[in-house]
Amino acid sequence: MLSGKLAVITGSNSGIGLGIAKVLAKQGADIVINSFSDTSDDYAIATDIASEFNVNARYISADMSDAAQCRALIAQAGEVDILVNNAGIQHVAPIEEFPIDTWNAIIAINMSSAFHTSAVAVDGMRKRGWGRIVNIASAHGLTASPYKSAYVTAKHGIVGLSKTVALETAEDPITCNAICPGYVLTPLVEAQIPDTMEQYGMDRETVVRDVLLQRQPSRQFATTEQIGGTTAFLCSPAADQITGTTISVDGGWTAL
Repeated sequence: MLSGKLAVITGSNSGIGLGIAKVLAKQGADIVINSFSDTSDDYAIATDIASEFNVNARYISADMSDAAQCRALIAQAGEVDILVNNAGIQHVAPIEEFPIDTWNAIIAINMSSAFHTSAVAVDGMRKRGWGRIVNIASAHGLTASPYKSAYVTAKHGIVGLSKTVALETAEDPITCNAICPGYVLTPLVEAQIPDTMEQYGMDRETVVRDVLLQRQPSRQFATTEQIGGTTAFLCSPAADQITGTTISVDGGWTAL
């Protein structure tokens, strides 16, 4: 379905980003993997994707907290047809204790990076007559939780940016949408479960159901494959008239 298309996924050497990259590669898209690191393992991920799905895949290191590197990523990638803005970090603290440098980093990586990459990618999409921008927001782009001031602010901003870009490209064959996941089972989340079990004196099943997924009515994690599948749908002809909106993959969280 996506053969001949080039997809850039920021923050994609693990977790949700890597899941999206693999689903798009399975659909035939060539892939650019990205993160801020620059190790042999990073390049090996791209090699493995190329081998498994018989597509072209590259790794490009770029720090999404740096505006110039965000823009350079798109320029270096080439003719970008699909841009998935996924890079993100998190920090939890009361607002009066929230570190200023951490606030600035979260806003830069989680929100401003999508502005910079989109600003460069849109021109090429217009020239080639097709484009898809998918911004990975969060349930926290539609609702809030305490102690996550920077993350919630950035994710709300990503939703607003998606709407604005959609309006600016509405007469072009370009769409821009935001996916709003709830809790997704990633290696990072998986690694937190044993400590949470110890903290609460609970078994794994109880911790997952009653602590981690307390706000997710389905009491089930979303998967990286599901987020990837939603991204692929937004790149399909069925989604040609879906733009400027949010799609929640949150087990009913935002229905509450």
